[in-house]
Amino acid sequence: MEIPVFTLDAFTNLPFKGNPAAICPLMHELSDYLYQRIAAEMNLSETAFITRINPSDNFTTGSRFRLRWFTPTNEVNLCGHATLASAAVLFKHKQNKNPKLVFETKSGDLAVTQQGEGYIMDFPLNPPTQEDANDFRDVIKAAVGNHPIQDVYLSSNTKKLLVRLADSCDRSVLTSLKVDPVALQSSETSGRVKGVIITMKGSPDCQPGYDFYSRLFAPWNGIPEDPVTGSAHTVLGSYWSQKLGKKKMLAYQCSSRGGELELEVRDDGRINIFGQAVTVLQGTITL
Repeated sequence: MEIPVFTLDAFTNLPFKGNPAAICPLMHELSDYLYQRIAAEMNLSETAFITRINPSDNFTTGSRFRLRWFTPTNEVNLCGHATLASAAVLFKHKQNKNPKLVFETKSGDLAVTQQGEGYIMDFPLNPPTQEDANDFRDVIKAAVGNHPIQDVYLSSNTKKLLVRLADSCDRSVLTSLKVDPVALQSSETSGRVKGVIITMKGSPDCQPGYDFYSRLFAPWNGIPEDPVTGSAHTVLGSYWSQKLGKKKMLAYQCSSRGGELELEVRDDGRINIFGQAVTVLQGTITL
């Protein structure tokens, strides 16, 4: 069996930045066992599998596809960067003719349209609720040490805990954090949290004018740190839109690779996430 595979760096226009995802467009469904083994072999934060819904469609003419995402250890319900990369494969490499693609996923229908050099993803918004920091004392300590924090919110839908550093912290506090993934995972075993977002207010007056910064740690899903996370911004977009009183925001995820996302919180309870993607590898998996 030969399976085509593309590796793209998403939320960037430069190779080796952003978040890499492996994308496999498949003419036929494979077993979950095989999906998981391939994702473990690719060993990226996500490997995505695109399959046809209508057997008479192909990747050039079809406008609706099924999409599933696997980390090296498990399947996930929502992944932004691998959705962006999947759309880029269909538009760029399969020359898909449609102005809009719709992916049927575990998080419902996700639409992606081309815009200029990039792609707009229509995603669900996941508003978090405020929590008492004492209830998450151990996981916060494992994530940020003794640095001051000013907000703790939980998105129970995505199981992401948002920890906002105090505005008195410099951006270097966020970028220089050293998080031990083993200690972080062992600090929270209740199942309520599967990812920790650490965020802080941005520098909108300095070019390019980021409204907020973030990093994301998800050892519970086999990802010590995710370079750039679309799904986290369904939580962050909601939180910062409320705090800043803005619908349109520019975000930067400051992992070592780094990536940029343009966000627009909509009135219908969804969020537009805009990003670019660049292909760095094309090949064939032979089984």
